[in-house]
Amino acid sequence: MNLTLLVLAAGKGSRYGGMKQLDQVGPSGETIMDYSVYDAIRAGFNKVVFVIRRSFEAEFREVFVNRLKDKIQVELVFQELDNLPMNTPFSPEREKPWGTGHAIWVAREHIHGPFAVINADDFYGASAYQTMATYLLDHVAKTTELYAMAGYQLEKTLSEHGHVSRGICTVDDNGFLVDVKEHNAIQRIEGGRIAIVEGERKKRLNPDDIVSMNFWGFAPDIFAKLEEKLLFFLKVNANDLKAEFFIPKVVDEFISSGKIKVRVLPCDASWFGVTYRQDKEMVVEALIQLVASGDYPDNLWK
Repeated sequence: MNLTLLVLAAGKGSRYGGMKQLDQVGPSGETIMDYSVYDAIRAGFNKVVFVIRRSFEAEFREVFVNRLKDKIQVELVFQELDNLPMNTPFSPEREKPWGTGHAIWVAREHIHGPFAVINADDFYGASAYQTMATYLLDHVAKTTELYAMAGYQLEKTLSEHGHVSRGICTVDDNGFLVDVKEHNAIQRIEGGRIAIVEGERKKRLNPDDIVSMNFWGFAPDIFAKLEEKLLFFLKVNANDLKAEFFIPKVVDEFISSGKIKVRVLPCDASWFGVTYRQDKEMVVEALIQLVASGDYPDNLWK
């Protein structure tokens, strides 16, 4: 059975200050996406779909797609503001993308089997792809409305250079997701503790809390559900210049209404990402260590 990796790579990297999707961090000029695709291929994925913006298609193809064409089936789809169901009208002043839920929806015509969703700028670890691939084949491919999410410990997903947003999860005794609530301004405070910091207010968090890092496992039936929610979202927010259709919020609503179940797959793999420009040095060093330990070759595609 075919397994597809859907990579959300249409972001502009406002906090990073540039297109971090194409930034070189590996010892031979690899991007984080290179490592994601490499790990996915090792786990059994045989197709990758990138969601990007048309404005950087040429650069994306030159820097990235050409070196993958002989390794895995590659397709591009475009997350543009006017790519909406039923040609829904929206404010002409809108510039901000419609969010991760919309990014997944635009790939609906390119995916016909179980698939995983990841962020372009997150390194999830090889074992996470193996765990997800196994679950997709053994469970998601054989039923409907049963999905998966890779769960990471909060303390392993922070940046030392500023606050982050994380979807903090509640998981039941059977390992299924109860809800996921997005929180902003999460950072380390005095004594190494973790808290949501809003002005003078600090709400302590448990470092062992499970968080969503937007590594999901879905079946194609998710697309029809997303379209229904997206149409409702646009009915309310089409003229809002900043509102976004986020996949964790949509999944949370599906769970609350009893439409789906989501198995949380615990991940002990090393996670790191580049939220801020200063994070790049840490990512480069982490990859050097993984190459030195034999987890990856010093040139992924040689």
